[in-house]
Parts: sequence; structure tokens; C-alpha cells
Amino acid sequence: MGQGGEPRRAQANDGELGAAVARAQEGDESAFAVAYRIVQPGLLGYLRGIVGDDAEDVASDAWLEIARDLGRFKGDGAGFRGWTATIARHRALDHLRRRRVRPRSTALEQDVLDLPGPQSTHEQALESLSTERALELVRALPRDQAEAVLLRVVVGLDGPAAARVLGKRPGAVRTAAYRGLRRLATRLGVAGVTKGDPRTLGESE
Repeated sequence: MGQGGEPRRAQANDGELGAAVARAQEGDESAFAVAYRIVQPGLLGYLRGIVGDDAEDVASDAWLEIARDLGRFKGDGAGFRGWTATIARHRALDHLRRRRVRPRSTALEQDVLDLPGPQSTHEQALESLSTERALELVRALPRDQAEAVLLRVVVGLDGPAAARVLGKRPGAVRTAAYRGLRRLATRLGVAGVTKGDPRTLGESE
């Protein structure tokens, strides 16, 4: 896993992503396709955690907006991930409002799970997050925990970037991701996890 608990793949691709976005802004359609290929899997996973089976439709709406407003974007590859996640989140919330689905509570749950063992909850839970079952479990988390986990783990954003997408403090997002991952670890049947430290999930604020 990368520094701060980020997936290595997301970090490794950020240089390529930034270069592709820069070329796409100059009109290179093939470069936009490269950016789409890099970002879409994580973005789709994030949306599946929010809107379920409607994720592909919402993603299509988000990409239309991304393509339309691409010239306004300023930043690197990591910044582009955050920018696209913000757009996707807005489209997802619009979709939920249209469906008259009330979002789950954003209150942080206070219960702390005591699970003795040598492995970290974060690392163990990450191993299972690529499965459809895991995404179903993520959707069952309190909304703040679900979004924090999806943005940090699936989209690959760092703590401050995820906080900007959600409009929250980085510390609150780290705590939500930490608690969400601990819950996922137990529900996925991960054995031998510890309380750990939520600070290991993110960078300095």
C-alpha cells in the first residue's frame, strides 16, 4: 500500500493521468480516453457505493460535465481525481434527490469494535474492497463512513483531497474512513485485526 494508506496503483498512475489531462485540454481526444481509462474504475466504484445499480448512468452524466468543463480544470493528476469525484458526487446527490431517496445519516457512529490480533484493519479490509459484496457492505455503512472509505480507497484520494470533495475537515474524514474500514473488516470476516490508529489513514492536516 502507498504512503498514507493510499492504493499504489492510484499513486503510480497520477503522473500519467496529469500528462493525459494536460494533452486533453489541448484537444487531444486520445489523451482524454487515457484519462477516462485511469479514472473511471475508481469513480464507478465510488458511485456504486452511493447510488447502487444506477452508477453507470450517473457516471455518464458526470463524464459529460467533466468533458464540458475540462478547460476550467487546473491541477495535476491527483487533483483531477478529486475534481472528477466532486462532479460525480454532485450528480449522484442530484440523482438521489430525483429518486426521492433520503441519504443516510451523516452522524459518526460512536461504537468502537475491539478485535485483537496482529494485522491492521485498514490493510485487511482493503484486500476485499474490489468485490461486489464489499460495495454492498459499504452502502450499508453510515453515509459519512461510506463516502470516506470510497474516496480514500476506491477513488484513491488522499485525506485532504477527500475532505475537499466532502466539504469536511481532513481529520473528520480520516476518522470516518477508519471507523468504516473497521466495520467492513468485521463484516467481511477478516480475522486478526487491531484498533490501529486513524492517523495512519491520512496525511497531516
